[in-house]
Amino acid sequence: MKRRRAIKNILVSTTGLSLTSLNFDFADMEKRAIPSSGEMMPVVGIGTWQTFDVGNDVKKRLELKRVLTEVYKQGGKFIDCSPMYGSSEECVGDIASELNFQEDFFYATKVWTSGRQNGIDQMNQSFRLMKRETMDLMQIHNLVDWEIHVKILKEWKDAGRIKYWGITHYTDRSHDQLAQIIKAENPDFVQFNYSINDRHAEQKLLGVAAEHGTAVVINRPFGGGELFKWAKGKKLPEWCKDYSINSWAQFFLKYILADPSVTCVIPGTGKVEHAIDNMQAGYNLSVGKDLQKKLLKTFMEKK
Repeated sequence: MKRRRAIKNILVSTTGLSLTSLNFDFADMEKRAIPSSGEMMPVVGIGTWQTFDVGNDVKKRLELKRVLTEVYKQGGKFIDCSPMYGSSEECVGDIASELNFQEDFFYATKVWTSGRQNGIDQMNQSFRLMKRETMDLMQIHNLVDWEIHVKILKEWKDAGRIKYWGITHYTDRSHDQLAQIIKAENPDFVQFNYSINDRHAEQKLLGVAAEHGTAVVINRPFGGGELFKWAKGKKLPEWCKDYSINSWAQFFLKYILADPSVTCVIPGTGKVEHAIDNMQAGYNLSVGKDLQKKLLKTFMEKK
């Protein structure tokens, strides 16, 4: 059964309510400190690659408005964008501006071009598209021309144009370079790939970020969708209920969040049901290697 249909059936059958009337009553989503400031960040946010690249499609924009509303209701805060993501920045800016809680989100985007002036122009464009006078986080996307952009980002942080700056990538082969830059430049944030089926970051990068006080944002938490192909037709073990794991998405996300050095994970979605499901991974968390070993053992045995 497709993930969307399965989640819908579970939510509706167990509550007797429609999706639009669901209102979870839990303690607040777990938050972790951004090391450079102490600001607390909810541990599950949302990525916008592909899912928010909908242009002027009214129907899809309405669905995304419901998605951001659910992210907010369930305690999420972090919204991650990039100029590389088509119309995502514009869609986030337009949709969030229609919500009376738009200022409660944490807005992150990236610079993804070469050259100092090109970078400045692109970042100014991101401010306009996302309708922000200041940006919470500006990141250097995939380390493109990072030596040039890092100087600008530090200047903008000092001037108050951005609150934090960071670096990003999405491949294992980038991890050594990310670690080197963390040691040399002390970014506020680093964003990279990490999932239960791609654990390369555990070798060094997570430890380096923790040691140097760099907040960690995780992309590709579902292995680019491969994990859901793996999970098709498989049942969750009964013991998962003891850890408030009620779906495979929560299984995969809670593996990542069991590492206390992870500040926030940003699964991408354009569906309300998926947003609710993902956000629930941020509740009733258990932290530590014991849980990760238990989850990994199940994953490997069912592989």
